[in-house]
Amino acid sequence: MSAPTAPRVLIRTAAAPADKESAIREAAQLLVAAGCIDPAYEGSMLRREGVANTYLGHGVVIPHGMVDDRALVRESGLAVLQVPAGVAWHDGQDAHLVVAIAAQSDTHITILRRLTRLIQDEARLARLRTTQDPAEIAAALSEDAPAPGVAGPAADLPHAFTWTVDYPTGLHARPASAWVEAARGGSARIQVRHGAEVADAKTLIALLQLGLRAGDEVVISAEGEDAPAALARLKATVTGLSAGEKAAAARAAEAVAKAAAPVAGWNLADPCRIVSGIGASPGLAIGPVHVLGPTDVAVPDEPEPLTSGGDRLHAALESTGAQLKALADDTGRRLGQADAGIFKAQAELIADTDLITLACQLMVEGHGVAYAWHQAVERMAGQLSALGNPVLAARAADLRDVGRRVLAQIDPALRSGHALPDAPCILLAPDLAPSDTAGLDPARVLGLATAQGGPTSHTAILARTLGIPSVVAAGANLLALPAGTTAILDGTTGRLYLDPSEGDLAAARHWRDRLRATQEEEARERGLPARTRDGHAVAIGANVNTPDQVPFALSQGAEGVGLMRTEFLFLERGDTPGEDDQYATYRAMLEALEGRPLIVRALDIGGDKQVPHLALPKEENPFLGVRGARLLLRRPDLMEPQLRALYRAAKDCVPAGAPTGKDAPLSIMFPMITSVPEVTALRAACERIRTEIGAPEVPLGIMIEVPAAAIQADALAAHCDFFSIGTNDLTQYALAIDRQNTELAPEADSLHPAVLRLVRMTCEGAARHGRYVGVCGGIAGDPFGAGLLAGLGVHELSMTPRDLPAVKARLRAATLADLEALAIDACAQPDAASVRALDGKAGETAEARS
Repeated sequence: MSAPTAPRVLIRTAAAPADKESAIREAAQLLVAAGCIDPAYEGSMLRREGVANTYLGHGVVIPHGMVDDRALVRESGLAVLQVPAGVAWHDGQDAHLVVAIAAQSDTHITILRRLTRLIQDEARLARLRTTQDPAEIAAALSEDAPAPGVAGPAADLPHAFTWTVDYPTGLHARPASAWVEAARGGSARIQVRHGAEVADAKTLIALLQLGLRAGDEVVISAEGEDAPAALARLKATVTGLSAGEKAAAARAAEAVAKAAAPVAGWNLADPCRIVSGIGASPGLAIGPVHVLGPTDVAVPDEPEPLTSGGDRLHAALESTGAQLKALADDTGRRLGQADAGIFKAQAELIADTDLITLACQLMVEGHGVAYAWHQAVERMAGQLSALGNPVLAARAADLRDVGRRVLAQIDPALRSGHALPDAPCILLAPDLAPSDTAGLDPARVLGLATAQGGPTSHTAILARTLGIPSVVAAGANLLALPAGTTAILDGTTGRLYLDPSEGDLAAARHWRDRLRATQEEEARERGLPARTRDGHAVAIGANVNTPDQVPFALSQGAEGVGLMRTEFLFLERGDTPGEDDQYATYRAMLEALEGRPLIVRALDIGGDKQVPHLALPKEENPFLGVRGARLLLRRPDLMEPQLRALYRAAKDCVPAGAPTGKDAPLSIMFPMITSVPEVTALRAACERIRTEIGAPEVPLGIMIEVPAAAIQADALAAHCDFFSIGTNDLTQYALAIDRQNTELAPEADSLHPAVLRLVRMTCEGAARHGRYVGVCGGIAGDPFGAGLLAGLGVHELSMTPRDLPAVKARLRAATLADLEALAIDACAQPDAASVRALDGKAGETAEARS
């Protein structure tokens, strides 16, 4: 398709229109006289002002006609009135450059892009307001800076280094988002060049549009006062990600190898058609197939004033960002930081300046906010898909998915999804977005196969979480299968067997039934207590955020909830939940647990968990700032409604004479404690509110997350009922490693001897006052780590539900004496690697004694 013809530019300097209508009419007459528009288009421009504010910013306005009147445009053109004294435009805003647009095709997008960039150059804009040279104004409106990721000048900036891409799957969204984060750490301008293609290193979509593959050579360069330091920081990030990317590629290759392996556990006796893909979630599903087509969202175009539309878009982006932050945080705790990076990258996608600028340009043109956003997402996603790189095509799917999240925030009526048949089926789809997959009902979706995707895609991750056998990357032929075809889906080997014989169906059902029998046997074992061979019992809980997650946790062997993170009540919505909302959630949790222990952590906001609608002050280092209990003590408007909701739930759900200690039906603990005065202040607030409500006393505990609290554990234990050690934060603070730092993350190992010694110190301090100690951090779910913690003196462990069976089995196979000896040995090691090396030794000892 040929490029649109450059618009004619008509300029009148030193104009002095009496008012806005006069300015529009004067500009329109210039366009009429030049033959660019039909005279009727003048009325269309005036009508546009009645439905939208065309003030673009910094004294620049862009009057233009209604979309339906574009046929009145005969030739693309611009009429510019320079108004040195200014003319009142909208809500006290004065216009100095009136740029009337008559545009055919997509010419207006180019014009708006130039104007958007121009208003960021305030010095030049000031000159244009008073210059007497029309050519200077024409030049400014004709120049087009090279767009990120497209052909531009191949010049590098003064400070540079050359790097050959060694990420096996090229530069995809997760590593690219880490590049962006590192580049944004300073004020230097940084660019990435591949051949003649240049991208701004601070813009995610621009980086992805380069389409970098393994083996591509790039030049990364910078300019500015802090250019050397900024470039060094980015270089460390770029090269530091290599090992992780290679490991992820190796895991994917292993999954591909599994797909080529013989059928596991059952034999196919009769020939049938086989569709091969990659096994993504283990298990066997048998049933009819149901094919899903693409989900098309019909987004109406409903223009509104730019000011209100901009506010709505801003609010939608903030709310979606908070949702993604909550999802990333939850995924990081359940599945690890590598998988959480997927959702962090999605958050970077919607923060992309080019994407937001394009949406705003479409709004300025007169389109509605939902329509403008949808179109901007589709155009950007189309550019990524057109690069011919399957990894980047998957990122286009991510962009569309997160775009749908924003759409739903702009207008809840635009929420989209797939209609599933009433009968259980094996679902076939081109691909499923995270929001689609998360909503699947395992009772109706027996198995899942997608034409696209990979074993580490959102689809695969969530399918494993839901326990749905899944195959990915099965190819486009998958979607041509007739609906209702009987199939066997093997999520272990990555195969879909079509129209199998009765004999093969019987063999598959037999194998599936055997699997179910094994799982049922494991489920019975999961219900056994974590009691060592010499009779020492360790309480086992689950980390659960919402009441609907409780049944699954209990089915995996949880004896209660050792950590309920209440910040998710705040992160997953666009406003602060009221007391009644919180009460309903806490009561539902207690009812779901039916008297089993529930430990609720008070609001833990700050650090890596920010809530836009709370409008907290920006801090240079939020991990060392006002977070956790520090925030609660400074914000009684947040703390007191939560405590009132908790004590109301206790009054209604905790029976008289209920047990205390680690068996209490409800306990409250406070995060980020560093001193005794904080504990006494919090206890006083709790007692005041408890007395007002008439609620029973409940155990009050604290999180041990900083070395100061571990070192002073004996003093703190005198003022609280229990400790819960957050090993993730304790590791971060003890080792001075930001756990979100991708370069240092491998070194932030909670089995570091320094961390284990702090755990031992905490247990010793608690023992002096007869307090129990729990651990709700990551190493509680590591079977080897759990054994070490029990040997160090920890009484209760809480973890993600899927980790429960392995941890309980490991503890049942050991003796407390063995675990205590192992803990002593671990604390004496020089580093975390040496501690982990003890795992094999411990296994050999246990096997010999059994």
